[in-house]
Amino acid sequence: MSRAPFWRAVASLLLIATALLLSVTIPPRLGLDLRGGTQLVFETRDSPTAKADSEATDRAVDVLRRRADALGVVDPTLLRSGERRIIAELPGVLDPRQAADVIGKTAQLTFHPVLGTQAGTGASGRVLPDESGQRLRLGPAAITGDGVSDAAARNDPQQGPGWFVTVDVRDADAWQRLTGEAACHSPGQAQRRVAIVLDNKIISSPQVDPSVACQVGIPGGSTQITGSFTHQQAQDLAVLIKGGSLPVPLALIEQRTVGPTLGAQAIEASTKAGIAGVLLTALFIALTYRLSGLMATVALAAYGLISYAALLALGATVTLPGLAGFVLAIGMAVDANVLVFERAREEYGRVPRRGLRAALDRGFTNAWSAIADSNITTLLAAGLLFWLASGPVRGFGVTLAVGVLASLASAMLITRVLAHLLIGRTAPRLSGLAAQGRVRTWVTQHEPHIMAAGRRWLAAAAALVAAALAGLALHGLNFGIEFTGGRMVEFTAARPVGIEVARQAVAEAGHPAASVQVSGTTVSVRAGQVSADEVVAIEQALDAGLGKVTKQRDELIGPSLGDELRRNALIALAVALAAQLIYLAVRFRWTFGAAAVLALVVDTCAVLGLFAWLGRPIDGVFLAAMLTIIGYSINDKVVVFDRVRELWQARRQARFADVVNAAILQTVPRTVNTGLGALFILTALAVFGGDTLRDFAVALIVGIVVGTVSSSLVAGPLAIEFERFSKQPPPLPPTPRQRRRRGTGAVL
Repeated sequence: MSRAPFWRAVASLLLIATALLLSVTIPPRLGLDLRGGTQLVFETRDSPTAKADSEATDRAVDVLRRRADALGVVDPTLLRSGERRIIAELPGVLDPRQAADVIGKTAQLTFHPVLGTQAGTGASGRVLPDESGQRLRLGPAAITGDGVSDAAARNDPQQGPGWFVTVDVRDADAWQRLTGEAACHSPGQAQRRVAIVLDNKIISSPQVDPSVACQVGIPGGSTQITGSFTHQQAQDLAVLIKGGSLPVPLALIEQRTVGPTLGAQAIEASTKAGIAGVLLTALFIALTYRLSGLMATVALAAYGLISYAALLALGATVTLPGLAGFVLAIGMAVDANVLVFERAREEYGRVPRRGLRAALDRGFTNAWSAIADSNITTLLAAGLLFWLASGPVRGFGVTLAVGVLASLASAMLITRVLAHLLIGRTAPRLSGLAAQGRVRTWVTQHEPHIMAAGRRWLAAAAALVAAALAGLALHGLNFGIEFTGGRMVEFTAARPVGIEVARQAVAEAGHPAASVQVSGTTVSVRAGQVSADEVVAIEQALDAGLGKVTKQRDELIGPSLGDELRRNALIALAVALAAQLIYLAVRFRWTFGAAAVLALVVDTCAVLGLFAWLGRPIDGVFLAAMLTIIGYSINDKVVVFDRVRELWQARRQARFADVVNAAILQTVPRTVNTGLGALFILTALAVFGGDTLRDFAVALIVGIVVGTVSSSLVAGPLAIEFERFSKQPPPLPPTPRQRRRRGTGAVL
């Protein structure tokens, strides 16, 4: 007797126990779009004295980390992306002006002797205006920022109102020499001053006290920077001085700020969508496959635990698109279970005397090929998302990839163990595998020859593509700021807002050309490269016109980054289609690969055309939806062509069109049940997921519906047309060893 079921059960228990332990011991790491805060993306630039290479960028990361720590930011994340980019995530920091000004300043601090005053540039030294506007001629730097050991904001009521900054210098002798030389000049002379310069600007130029003797100087290496600072100004200046100077200049190319309220709403909406989608899917699977379906729902719960634990173990950041990917991957797990159960039903209906357990084993064996191929294609799409996307969309790619791998473990291991516990111990009708199902029964009774109208189906697909292209030509695509560059700010008002009132307020703030959209109490303003100060002016104008408003989201994308993201999006779609074609051509035949990819083009055009006609935004989340559609749609086509190959090997003398027709009819039950399972999830996302996830869900609903239909009515007829011109011989029939591995004879 085989001990494989025993070891599968042991492996399942170990996997679930490990996942449970990780889930309990490791806290989740939420992205800024879920807990609130600011994300800044900087790009290092060459300076006259330093090159912005990876080493300089790493040093800049260290400086930014010290500044974030000095600001008191809890759990900041700073890392290098590529050679020149730095991603800084600052939870709880909701003022992008403060974050960018303090974190991103070059902050090159120097202490200079003053050589005198000068109206213009003299023969030596450089000339800078002091705090009062008087132009001072400075000597070479005597102390640099690297020589500063500490800086702190202080106030002393006995010295009067206002704050100042104390600075401690490591080289006390250098400070004593600098002040000692300045003390040799008479009080009131410019040469008795010491200029403290930050980023080529004199921030303070105090006189050396008359009590300090010439060539004696101030001992101890400590000084004060005064200037009637507010507490915030003094604290920011101390942070810059203490953090040190950046080795190269930084340019802010992307900024995202999300309020904590919006993050809490996103978590609540995603939780509702997840619970509703999972419950509906579980109910559907249990009603369709009875006890086997009930065991599959238990395995789905295990899938959720395993994928969640894997994300924790990887240290992945959970983002809003990532939650969508987590929910969507449930549909992928359902697909694997449906494939297995439908193959088991086929096997039992063909040879019932062998029993349900043997039929279930053959179902797992025969479904493996299609499951492996479909999951590999989805992993290709997830890999492209991680490679080419940025920000939260990358989290979607990671979550989707983890979900796919977890769904394999759930369907092929845990479901199998649980189903084996029941099969053979319950009545065949209760198992859910003995019945053939309504869809298969109808198909068996009627046997429609849908491929007889193959060219009419292709004409209908061509008409759909033409309608989509018309929408693109007439309306174009409404690219979001991620692909065009610019700024998008979202506010929430206390009461419902009128569109004209909101537009008038934004126009009065100096931005009449800005795009203003209103949805209930939410006002979205989209403009070009608007500064943080201009955002404050827009907020004040909305306050005056609408009552108190609260800024919920603030996103800034530089023009060069927008061009790059748009280019990467097109590359991602092209590479995804090419990767699917190459994989399918190698795995099957070039005719199958070409037919599948052309059908994918129809799916892609349908979704793009719909969004063009509706004017919905094309952003990073839409890119995630499109690549997911490609991965999900190819699953259907892989299942169909896997069955075509199987049947063609057994019916080498049959007409290819008849083989394709039979393969489509045999896979219809799986197609219908998988599609319904995914639509439950996506409908829940569309209803409960909020505006961002609603567009994501709508794109996927349309893509999956069109993709499911195109697998039969576009990919099938195209394969028939291509095979008419192909000189490649039909696939060889399975060898005796292959038949033994499948546990069947010729597949019918």
